[in-house]
Amino acid sequence: MNILAMLWKNLWSGPRTLIFPSRPKVSAQYRGLVRFNPELCIGCAICKMRCTSHAIDFKGGKGEFTWSYNPGQCTFCGRCVEGCKEHALSQESACPPIYTTDGELKQSFTLTRKPPAPRPAPAAAQTAHPATGGAQ
Repeated sequence: MNILAMLWKNLWSGPRTLIFPSRPKVSAQYRGLVRFNPELCIGCAICKMRCTSHAIDFKGGKGEFTWSYNPGQCTFCGRCVEGCKEHALSQESACPPIYTTDGELKQSFTLTRKPPAPRPAPAAAQTAHPATGGAQ
């Protein structure tokens, strides 16, 4: 087939694709944007270590730390949420908003480091008495 005939046919046949809806339907297991609850975070940085796409950045200092999240880099895998033992991270079940510039949805928090929770005191160890009367 001649290239000009193919171009002419494609030009006059109209679009072959459907217009994408503004908000597509999502499944029940959809994992969207990561949400951070600063009140629950203790600054352990496990989320940064588990983030394979480097969307979470953590910078620790003396007495405080900075936690930031860039959805433009996120693959929405959920590893950070699974690893957060304090449940400071969660994921939305809705599609993320549309953004046009890089870093537009980036979030950053500077928090004071919380002291670790006190561990319960170990149970009083029973004192062992030497055995009386052994083999002679």
